[in-house]
Amino acid sequence: MPNAAPHQDPTADLRPGDSYVQSFARGLEVIRSFSASAPRQTLTEVATRTGLTRAGARRILLTLQTLGYVASDGKLFALTPRILDLGFAYLSSMPIWNVAEPAMEALVEQVKESCSAGVLEGTDIVYVLRVSTRKIMRNTLGVGSRLPAYCTSLGRMLLAGLPDEQVLNLLRASPIEARTRHTITEVDALLAKVQQARRQGWCLVNQELEEGLVSMAAPIVDRTGATIAALNISGQVNRTPPRQMQEAMLPALRDAAREVSQRLGR
Repeated sequence: MPNAAPHQDPTADLRPGDSYVQSFARGLEVIRSFSASAPRQTLTEVATRTGLTRAGARRILLTLQTLGYVASDGKLFALTPRILDLGFAYLSSMPIWNVAEPAMEALVEQVKESCSAGVLEGTDIVYVLRVSTRKIMRNTLGVGSRLPAYCTSLGRMLLAGLPDEQVLNLLRASPIEARTRHTITEVDALLAKVQQARRQGWCLVNQELEEGLVSMAAPIVDRTGATIAALNISGQVNRTPPRQMQEAMLPALRDAAREVSQRLGR
């Protein structure tokens, strides 16, 4: 699977003047410089990735090390499992965390395919909950994984909850590429797909993210009807063709999303 493009901070132009704590922001940039492709880095590599001086990067790394978020063997630095506390603090504060999991587990048991919940952040989707089947899947996405919204069923379903003007702005800001021979890359065509998802209340994406992967999503809404998250199921197209997924699994998916929405609205 191609590497995701660097994340664009949608709040970058909203930074207040005197209340903006630059040292804190730099610390977050250091944390975000670590990734699956760079799990262990030298001081120089961290400085290069963040645009900080070596001295500045060193101070932040040593602070994170003192707090237990970074470990070092004297040359290479790496995040520690304690960094997960930051992400789980967010997840545990989300009502969807406790509400969605039982519905997702029941859905997986019924359709025998993996189920995920995701939210929109900028031009990406972020997975906040995932229930997998016991089947061996090439797709190894987990909680916290990010993918582009434009070529995923979760992403298009989440975009469908926004006004067209906002959708267009996000699509134009997306680093759109043909991830497979099936990927739609024209902004107008993508907007049409988002509008279709909005009209029908669900979305199916066939092999646009990854060859052989088909997925289908439905929205999770709050008591006002605003889309706050989405559920999807995904599988291999050679085992579950798109039409079969739609006919056999769409009712169960929509029921699960509706159940989560209703529980959140209580």
